[in-house]
Amino acid sequence: MKALFFLRHYNDIDHITPVIYKWAASGHQCDVILIGSAKFLRDYRILFLQQLSSVRVAHIREVLGWRDFIHWRLQMYMLTGNVRRLPLLGTLARRASERYDQERRSLLWQKTTEIVLNRCFQQMNGGVITFDWVERNSVISVEWIKILIDNAHARGINVISLPHGDSPHVNQLIRRGERKIGPDTVFSNANIFDCLVVPNELCAKRFRPFLDEQKIAVLGSPRFCEEWLTKLAEILPPSPIASSESRLKIVLFLRKANFTTFWEEVAEIVRMIAAFPGTEIIIKPHTRSGWKQSLTKDASIMKLPNVSIADDHAHSAHLMNWADIIIDLATSVVFESVRAKQPVLAADYLIAGRSTIAHYLPETEIRCRDDVYEKIDHFLTQGCDNFYNETHRQQFFDAILDVPDSNVLQRYVTLLEESAIKIKQEESGQ
Repeated sequence: MKALFFLRHYNDIDHITPVIYKWAASGHQCDVILIGSAKFLRDYRILFLQQLSSVRVAHIREVLGWRDFIHWRLQMYMLTGNVRRLPLLGTLARRASERYDQERRSLLWQKTTEIVLNRCFQQMNGGVITFDWVERNSVISVEWIKILIDNAHARGINVISLPHGDSPHVNQLIRRGERKIGPDTVFSNANIFDCLVVPNELCAKRFRPFLDEQKIAVLGSPRFCEEWLTKLAEILPPSPIASSESRLKIVLFLRKANFTTFWEEVAEIVRMIAAFPGTEIIIKPHTRSGWKQSLTKDASIMKLPNVSIADDHAHSAHLMNWADIIIDLATSVVFESVRAKQPVLAADYLIAGRSTIAHYLPETEIRCRDDVYEKIDHFLTQGCDNFYNETHRQQFFDAILDVPDSNVLQRYVTLLEESAIKIKQEESGQ
């Protein structure tokens, strides 16, 4: 069977690579097309996929050719919200979209989708295509995706939406400006796909207001399942982080800048922890918006001799391998630390939200500065073993990662296989 996987950015690569790996390991062929920055061709997970004989990787620029790619990209910029929110470029984008209306734009969308489909499927009837969760603020135009889906259906190809992340919060109102509980239209594009896949019920409930029940599949987390974590350890490049003799090594993971965060108190606890003899802290800004976060610009923090900022060469796995403990402001990356029984301190009092980690593992929650102090003092004097309540930990796995069991990647492959033959069966009347 043949599949086409579109990958857009870091999170897509992180969460969908395990599915591609398992698809190839199951004896199937696939194309992987990067539709974001070409720099991701150097990502270690993409380099791993390129080594697999049944996987072909290319950037969309290579697939379309320079001329069509430039037109395609400019037409994308014309429509995406990230550009339209900018003062000058937003005005230019709106004016351009008025001049090049939907009927004119569809000519380029039709041309580029046909190039892609002809390259990947040739004269084949049937197959499967996957995107990530295409949300309202995606930099890839839904207008183009809808035309691609229509053209795929005409060829007997289903289109599936796969997870590009998880839900590190159990509550809804977490971003600046969010003041009303209810269906969030950021997830409203889900219904354009034949099926949308989520790792757990916590994610499923965000999409259910916008699509039929039969179009959603809850399959567990491909990124944090045991099978992939074992493989990931084999392909992870050597760590750029120098070894350390510090008694307690700490990594602080930050969230995106648009999530409400108590930055003054974050800086306070960094200074407080740094004052403990024998501690060392690495701060990991968010992958895509770290430059917007005030903590990384705080000169008083940057001058501390035992505090540093992780650069782009240090992957989250490198940081977790280096650290003794993690302090988390509600990121899903620390789910991997829970797997490894590495202590995670869920700093819920620093954010406008209730973290998934603290909800399922109450022993992780820190509620005030005193809690931080006492936890750090305990780790320094008593060590980091036996941190988790094993009953809580298993409940977390059952509800969030291994849904309904640990055979996660095979469930994804089975769903894609069934999707690849579904239209054929319908056409033959079976």
